[in-house]
Amino acid sequence: MTPLDPVMVLGAYAVGVFPMADHRSANGVYWVEPKRRAILPLGGFRLSRSLRKVIVSNRFRVTADTAFEQVIGLCAQSAEDRPETWISGQIEEVFTQLHRRGHAHSVECWLGDRLVGGLYGLALGRAFFGESMVSRERDASKVALAWLVARLKIGGFTLLDCQFQTDHLASLGAIEISRADYLGRLSSAVDGVVAGALGAAAAAGSALSPSVDAAASGDFFALDAAGRSAIDTVAAPPDGKVIAQLLGQTS
Repeated sequence: MTPLDPVMVLGAYAVGVFPMADHRSANGVYWVEPKRRAILPLGGFRLSRSLRKVIVSNRFRVTADTAFEQVIGLCAQSAEDRPETWISGQIEEVFTQLHRRGHAHSVECWLGDRLVGGLYGLALGRAFFGESMVSRERDASKVALAWLVARLKIGGFTLLDCQFQTDHLASLGAIEISRADYLGRLSSAVDGVVAGALGAAAAAGSALSPSVDAAASGDFFALDAAGRSAIDTVAAPPDGKVIAQLLGQTS
């Protein structure tokens, strides 16, 4: 059985396909292309009053790319509401490689020094493919998603793929679209970067190649850079009040 590798995975996401496994210890994966795709429009995140209060209070310390392997490991753990996981060791390993090469990212929520939630996904061009999110404290995954949406908005991304619709995602603003609609949005979001990204991934340890058009790629870290935001009060790192401003009106 052919093992997953970064080039294979990036190429699959570029055409709308992603890997899943039957269970944690599965030796292989299957490739999925849903007929209906869930996306979260970056201007349509549903910020409830209660969630806004949590964000503004800075209850959680939120970071990005500081504990990727811990986040994916936490997402892969079984829980009372999710006794089995689709994140096999093979998937965990290839995403860890993609993270080391600058393609996969995480958002982490902390209480003190304890990781209590977060999410991870893959960035390609102006698309971000959300893979999984986890919460070990109330609202932690919602806060992580809110920070992700703010980060993608500031970074110039145009597509946040959520794969499958759930009631939880729908409550936060996710919608379902047809495969054809999704592929059109995806093509626009990855235009100009796929060949360069695949070439870079083929060179072990490298990030995006110099041949990639920087203007065609989102900047995952733009939120952290002073003076890069449309809101003058953004500093590095931003606090919850800034995130709430970026997400707009409450529902």
